[in-house]
Amino acid sequence: MMRTWQISTVTDAARARVAVAHLAAACGVTAPGLTRLTSDLGARLRQCLTRSGTWQLTFQVPASDADEKLLHLTLSPNREASAAGEPPWHTSVACSGAGQLPDAEPADGAPDDPDDPAVLAEALLDADEETALALERLAGQERLVAFHQERLRQTNQGVIALHTELDAAGRAQHEAFTAERKARTEAEDARRRLTFLADASASLTSSLNYEEIVRRLPELLIPRYAESVDIWLFDQEDDQRRSAPRPAAAVLAARTERPQYAADHPGGLPGVDDQPPSALSPRRPLLCIPLLARRASLGVLTLSPPGERWAPDDAVMLIELTRRAGIALDHARRFEHNRDIAETLQRALLTDLPTMPGLALAARYLPATHGLNIGGDWYDAFRQADGSLITVVGDVTGHGLHAAVMMSQLRTALRAYAADGGSPGRLLTRLHAFLHHLQPDLYATAVIARFRPGDPTLTWAVAGHPPPVLRLPDGRVQVLDARPGAMLGIPLHQEIDDHTVRLPPGSTLVLYTDGLVERRTQGLDPGIVRLSAALGAFGSAELEADLEGSADRILAPLLSDSERDDDVCLLLSHITATTRLPSVRPPSEATSLPHP
Repeated sequence: MMRTWQISTVTDAARARVAVAHLAAACGVTAPGLTRLTSDLGARLRQCLTRSGTWQLTFQVPASDADEKLLHLTLSPNREASAAGEPPWHTSVACSGAGQLPDAEPADGAPDDPDDPAVLAEALLDADEETALALERLAGQERLVAFHQERLRQTNQGVIALHTELDAAGRAQHEAFTAERKARTEAEDARRRLTFLADASASLTSSLNYEEIVRRLPELLIPRYAESVDIWLFDQEDDQRRSAPRPAAAVLAARTERPQYAADHPGGLPGVDDQPPSALSPRRPLLCIPLLARRASLGVLTLSPPGERWAPDDAVMLIELTRRAGIALDHARRFEHNRDIAETLQRALLTDLPTMPGLALAARYLPATHGLNIGGDWYDAFRQADGSLITVVGDVTGHGLHAAVMMSQLRTALRAYAADGGSPGRLLTRLHAFLHHLQPDLYATAVIARFRPGDPTLTWAVAGHPPPVLRLPDGRVQVLDARPGAMLGIPLHQEIDDHTVRLPPGSTLVLYTDGLVERRTQGLDPGIVRLSAALGAFGSAELEADLEGSADRILAPLLSDSERDDDVCLLLSHITATTRLPSVRPPSEATSLPHP
């Protein structure tokens, strides 16, 4: 259905606008749509009236069965305007349906109104213009509202996204904190285990005493890593202990040399075999670890946990500690074995002191209190073919069995050389050549003193050794520090000189090794001064009556201030006061003699 109007005057425009408004309202156009339609049409008609000519307004209503419910309004120009390029104006508005349109409209202008139609039309057009301005402002406000609504929607979406990101970041941060806390706990546990392992290993390896290591091991483990500890050592079993029952897991660990875990549940411990619970302790888990040495197993360490069970990392640490304990026990056993051999050999080679009219002898040998320092120091006293008595104290560099063997070879060589005669200097010279050819990388020191029957003259020689100390009958002490020779065995040709001194009856000569007087922080000289003071404190009658006891009383003050890390030799030679000697010169008149 379609209606048309010819518009050439303001009155035509007003009538057409009113008719369109009535028709649109009849077709069900909403109030906002109707206002916007009439406003736009009024503004367009006002523009058209400013131009000359006639315009045609067409109003088309959709059919009742049409799918698209739109009213179409078209304002077409006349021929002159079309020729000038003026395009037609079109607009559409939605409606609810095709209403019942009136058959005709009033012939005269606007609705009944007593006023002039031209004035009314002008007023309507002015009202439309104001309405158009209001609608334009309303459209602007709607656009602003739509803009703010869009911004609000975007802001809401951003806030929602931000909350989502913050939520995800919070979860990630919580997970990171949890992982960090777990990593820190694991690191602290690992550091604690490593610290314990290092401290326990240092404690076990600091001792070379087999029994001491066995005693320390349970003290280290209880109660932190074990409730109870049992150490089964194979080489210490007697008949009574051999009959004592052992857990089956311990026997299996000894046979297979693999750790065994006996419990009513799997242990899941790395490197450990699971076994049924022990009949001896069915309610407590047992961890049986072999004490492995280099060649064989020394025993089995059986532990019960301080709680329900061990953590896998704790079990790994316990197995490593047991391995180190086995090595420490093996080292201690080998050390004690070598020390016993060296000490036995050393004492077997020490000489029973001979007797000589007018001369009393006393000797002491003390092994070191710790360390394998046995075997280097020695003393000897024997007669030569002419009746002279040779006394000697020496020290072989190095310690242990090898030093003891070399000491025995030097002792034997010295006795062989002395059988041919010769002064102390000559004997040391030959011993120097012998040691240099026998062991080029081994050295020794020695001091030899010779006493002749009926001769008040003492002859001595020194090769790199602490000097002899002489106590005179009047209590004065003299250090016989005449020019010594170098150490025996060094790659140097040397002729060692003899020295002599007159000995009145009641004199005492002291030969010793550096273990008696040397301290690591002080050197030799302070120790020699202390020895001289101790010797000078004795009376002549005391030395004459009890030379053996005097030897002990000399050692006591010199060795009481520290443990001995070297063995000690002391040899006292006392000229008895009843001995008749030729006239003597003062002891200070010591001279050097050529070699015989």
